Amino acid sequence: MKKFIYIIPLSLLGLIVSLPSCSPNESKNAQKESTKTISADTVVAELSSPPFVPKAVGNRGPQRLKVDIEIIEKEGQMSEGVSYVYWTFGGTVPGSFIRARVGDELVVTLKNHPDNKLPHNIDLHAVTGPGGGAASSFVAPGHQITFSFEALNPGLYVYHCATAPVGMHIANGMYGLILIEPEGGLEPVDKEYYIMQGDFYTKGATGETGLQPFDMGKALAENADYVVFNGKVGALTGDNAITAEVGETVRLYVGNGGPNLVSSFHVIGEIFDKVYVEGGDLINENIQTTLVPAGGAAIVEFKVDVPGELILVDHSIFRAFNKGALGMLNVEGPENKKIYSGTTQEGIYLPEGGTVQTLPEEEKAPARDLTLAERIEEGGQLYAKSCFACHQGNGQGIPNAFPPLAQSDYLNADVDRAIRTILYGLTGEITVNGEVYNSAMPAQGLSDDQVASVLSYVYNNWGNSKAEVTPEMVAKVRAKK
Repeated sequence: MKKFIYIIPLSLLGLIVSLPSCSPNESKNAQKESTKTISADTVVAELSSPPFVPKAVGNRGPQRLKVDIEIIEKEGQMSEGVSYVYWTFGGTVPGSFIRARVGDELVVTLKNHPDNKLPHNIDLHAVTGPGGGAASSFVAPGHQITFSFEALNPGLYVYHCATAPVGMHIANGMYGLILIEPEGGLEPVDKEYYIMQGDFYTKGATGETGLQPFDMGKALAENADYVVFNGKVGALTGDNAITAEVGETVRLYVGNGGPNLVSSFHVIGEIFDKVYVEGGDLINENIQTTLVPAGGAAIVEFKVDVPGELILVDHSIFRAFNKGALGMLNVEGPENKKIYSGTTQEGIYLPEGGTVQTLPEEEKAPARDLTLAERIEEGGQLYAKSCFACHQGNGQGIPNAFPPLAQSDYLNADVDRAIRTILYGLTGEITVNGEVYNSAMPAQGLSDDQVASVLSYVYNNWGNSKAEVTPEMVAKVRAKK
């Protein structure tokens, strides 16, 4: 792995850590004036890891809050088979959620773990002062540093590392959200969650397995390999999905760490009743999709009226289905056929004929003599390119749309049928693990070698039969056409 070493002259160090804050330079005079009468006691602030948030502030008075944040550089999973060394505030991406109110004095202690390799600092957009705190918080591994600030403006704000090269520190996961509630607190809701988008840049292509280092060239070109919620593909799907009950009001605190890409945040199957635009005072209503700039945030609220799986996406849609910016809100409760009927009639419509659509075929390469391990590794890369969007990173599929490949009785019962499906596509009703699916899968246009690799990968993951598929098996099925 290549390592980037940055030598910073002491004469420039003060300049680097004194970068101007991204916080607003002007606000209402009444908000800028200190209104605090802080209790003498220091209260330890409750912090939370995503997707959860601390309890609401409510109608309390100003307090002196002690905020301890430990910086940890650690390896984690970006996607199935893909690992990455994250730089984190509090051990998670995004970092710990901080919740306070206008008038609070926050005493921030930044602790740089002794096992870390780099110095870091913190720029909180909620801070009025040099560098948003960055000028006062530059800290080397094995050291800690403390500064304080008064929360003058209500809103939802990003915080991030601002140590040079700033973009690299943010791109490695060093960002989070701090909520400053207004006097009297926000109006109570039933459920609150913390979601933050980020774009990541790796030496390997999207889905390429193994430990992937950061790629500065791709970051400069803004060519992201992964665009994800909460630090990794699948952070909000499957067992990690957020939940609600029919009739509840859900509030999402949505941030965008960037470092480069703007988010078009959308929940498929819902309309936002309220959007606190860019996390500030302005409230917009009845919104389908809201823009969240890099280094910005928004608060969205909506009441869930019917049960089902609601899909959270960046509506720059290839990011959602091909790079990871996708999550799920599972809603349980009674149906309301008046609001949403479900399917009421089904028939056949074939204006272009009854054949399955095909994708353009790649040039067929001769079969190679690969070991099973090599075939599985190659199959994982092919899966990320060709199958991920519909069947997801852990093979869980998308409920009511695309069947699961994980522990799939349909898949494990007949290897030849699985080969035919990839070669020629599939349409019409099938039953997988007791659930009926009626969608279409196009023929994939893969070589015998590629079909063997991707199926070997699928069969050897997610509790499947561990079958090995060879190019000869694929050729035999193709010959029967």
